[in-house]
Amino acid sequence: MNKAFLIGGILLISATINAQTKTITGFTTQGAAQQFLLEQNFDKNLSSSGIGNTIKELSSRPHNLGSAGSKWVAENIYNRYKSYGFDVRIDTYHVLFPTPKIRVLEMTSPSTYKALLKEPALKEDATSGQADQLPTYNAFSADGDVTAELVFVNYGLPEDYELLERMGIDVKGKIVIAKYGRSWRGIKPKVAQEHGALGCIIYSDPMDDGYFQGDVYPKGAFKNEYGVQRGSVMDMPVYPGDPLTPGVGATANAQRIASHNDATNLLKIPVLPISYHDAEPLLKALDGAVAPDGWRGVLPFTYHIGAGKTKVHLKLEFNWDIVPCYDVIATIKGSLYPDEWIIRGNHHDAWVNGADDPISGQAALLEEAKSIGELLKTGWRPKRTIVYCAWDGEEPALLGSTEFAEDHAKELQEKAVLYINSDANGRGFLGAGGSHALETFMTEVARDVNDPQTNVSVLERLRAQQIINASSAKAKQDAMQKTGIDLNALGSGSDFSSFLQHLGVPSLDIGYGGENNGGDYHSIYDSYDDYRRFKDPSFAYGVALSTTAGHAALRMANAEVLPFDFRNLYKIINGYTEELINLTNDMRDNTKTENDIIRNNYYSVATDTALHLSMPKPKGEVPYLDFSSLQNALLGLQIATDNLWNKWNTMAGAPTTADAFNRKLYQAEQQLLLTNGLPQRGWYRHAIYAPGLYTGYGVKTMPGIREAIEQRDWKQAQQQILLDAEVINNLSNYLKESAQ
Repeated sequence: MNKAFLIGGILLISATINAQTKTITGFTTQGAAQQFLLEQNFDKNLSSSGIGNTIKELSSRPHNLGSAGSKWVAENIYNRYKSYGFDVRIDTYHVLFPTPKIRVLEMTSPSTYKALLKEPALKEDATSGQADQLPTYNAFSADGDVTAELVFVNYGLPEDYELLERMGIDVKGKIVIAKYGRSWRGIKPKVAQEHGALGCIIYSDPMDDGYFQGDVYPKGAFKNEYGVQRGSVMDMPVYPGDPLTPGVGATANAQRIASHNDATNLLKIPVLPISYHDAEPLLKALDGAVAPDGWRGVLPFTYHIGAGKTKVHLKLEFNWDIVPCYDVIATIKGSLYPDEWIIRGNHHDAWVNGADDPISGQAALLEEAKSIGELLKTGWRPKRTIVYCAWDGEEPALLGSTEFAEDHAKELQEKAVLYINSDANGRGFLGAGGSHALETFMTEVARDVNDPQTNVSVLERLRAQQIINASSAKAKQDAMQKTGIDLNALGSGSDFSSFLQHLGVPSLDIGYGGENNGGDYHSIYDSYDDYRRFKDPSFAYGVALSTTAGHAALRMANAEVLPFDFRNLYKIINGYTEELINLTNDMRDNTKTENDIIRNNYYSVATDTALHLSMPKPKGEVPYLDFSSLQNALLGLQIATDNLWNKWNTMAGAPTTADAFNRKLYQAEQQLLLTNGLPQRGWYRHAIYAPGLYTGYGVKTMPGIREAIEQRDWKQAQQQILLDAEVINNLSNYLKESAQ
């Protein structure tokens, strides 16, 4: 017998046996076999060409919030769901959305230059010259007409202003220019405003996403000299959604704040994004100190800080309109548990045409729904209700999802088992974040999805990447020993925020990427032509997203015992607590060392001879914080999660009696909500996950404690330790009751 044939036969038999013996947490052996068969039939109906055609159709015209294109896209999606057999409706909210009336940026001294503020159409990009495209601007900038000296502030982060202060440069009464990157864009004007700046300009340096990274569009994927990143600068770490209706759904008759000027999450200074074509003459004209080495970009001149002869005039005026926000809600009612909901969502609005952000994710979601529709034709129904959502208004402020969540808050907390989110999607590796009790669940989903590029599971490809990218021998060894997925903690930036951080609904955020980099983000060049060339040319990773999110939705909809393992959550929170203790100890040691050096008149961080820095101010001493209440609460949580897992295994052996137990499981996350929310931003109620006040999209874990420590507010840090211990004790008691 042919040896290769024999080996192939053995591997085939082995693979078949493995497939037959593979299990799914939350299913009996028989239930798992039925679920695998269901997923095979689901997968057969997924089409890469179908996803590509949907991307092309839905990105064929501009469709920003409040536009005719947005209504057209919503109706298109509505009609698709109707054809798939879903019960579908459109929920319309009425939200504040500013669009520009006047945009002027000009240099008045030492020479003159008037910024173009426009991206040109390209013959290689069929939709780049369409009418009705939103111009380049930052939504929720303030109106303003200011003329002042210009100061370059690097990425505009708090530490950049600390260095400016040591250089003797004050931005009060001036206009700042900052680079995109290193933080969410809204942080840059927020910090500028806190330091007294009159206005803020944001540009993309070609070092970050332009010619320094690769060929620029249309030859390559990276930002050309005219590309501009639109985007919101609402202070969403305070609260997202309609700024006039915080905490309540923005229905037609909702009570609103009288004026946008009174909203606590809106800026008071004008903000404008520009291209590096428009930034170049402004930066080139700056005088003063040479910028520190880490601040310099790659435009062809020496970067200076300014605060001298260069003056600019910035004038912005907006239409502050209330516009319709169209959420498409499509439902398949569960056969056994109609009041338990699996919610799957992706937004449909874009800044312009949005082939990548968000239509690539929306197309994958619609392909999932189409395949579920084919399953319905066979007479199949999910055990739990499945709700597919296409959100509007995500780009300006997570508007559609936030207003829906606030409008249906009580019902969602009673019925929502899981929210599964996606957004832009492209070629590369699986990215997954969310509630940490779902790590085992997500690992098994990834185990059973094939990577289209390597033909191994997306779990194995992700593990291989983590091993290769490990920063040390120990990290590499740890990566090689891991068998599962580490879910990322979620901050903000997409539609999971309201479900997880405001309502305590267990949530996942799923997508693919890492090999789809470029400079099209929020520009007119985020188009079908760009996507099919540089993001996912075969649309195969659209199918990978459909498969991953679809399997997750179907498994949770059909699970006999819901696959929540809170032992993972305990390990994560315990790790965060150790981080906080170490952070405090390190700050204490470093502060003592730095202050000793300062007192000896020996300290300087200036390694660049172009800088002349003043002596840093001594920092206040770091007191000892008492973490004992939190550590004791965690001991109780460890015991409670172990006992619950024992109960879980008992229920798995008799799943027909698990109804009440399942309800306890999916509502457990709500025990981690703080009664009064986080300090200075009570809308965010989750004690474990929140966007950072000065990171925006980036997560802060155990944010009440962590941010108080970082801000050296020791009284508040101690208070937050006690509050977090209280919610962890609440969770422990809840899980103990569930185990009984």
